[in-house]
Amino acid sequence: MQRILMVCLGNICRSPLAEGILRSKVDTENVFIDSAGTGDYHIGHLPDKRSIEVAKKYGIDITYQRARRISVADFENFDVIYAMDTNNFKEIVTLARNTTDAQKVKLILNESNPGKNRSVPDPYFDEKKGFEDVFKMLDKACEIIANKI
Repeated sequence: MQRILMVCLGNICRSPLAEGILRSKVDTENVFIDSAGTGDYHIGHLPDKRSIEVAKKYGIDITYQRARRISVADFENFDVIYAMDTNNFKEIVTLARNTTDAQKVKLILNESNPGKNRSVPDPYFDEKKGFEDVFKMLDKACEIIANKI
């Protein structure tokens, strides 16, 4: 079974969307997907209501998710760790115990824009359009990930 972790800052906007989108595109009997945040601001909370709304618009339910913080154990439990942006990428790599751990960390938009090191913008302080834009970016990247699995 392939195991994939999606990570953003608070685990309420981008990474829950990425988790939900990828789950909708793969056989969850063969692929386990989870999400986490590098910060501890929202532990135990539902995803942001705007993330829930945009996911629902596309037929994806993310209301079962609860925010959690990434831990060193995640390097043992996951094959790939997708960071939503360069700041979180750096934060995740600082938790790595060795080069094997660090090599598991990738920027998610490098799937759809190889080698560009683009970040998924954080829509937290944005309006609904920001969440829609983020959904579309993640949907494209997750489609490529799903096709690789």
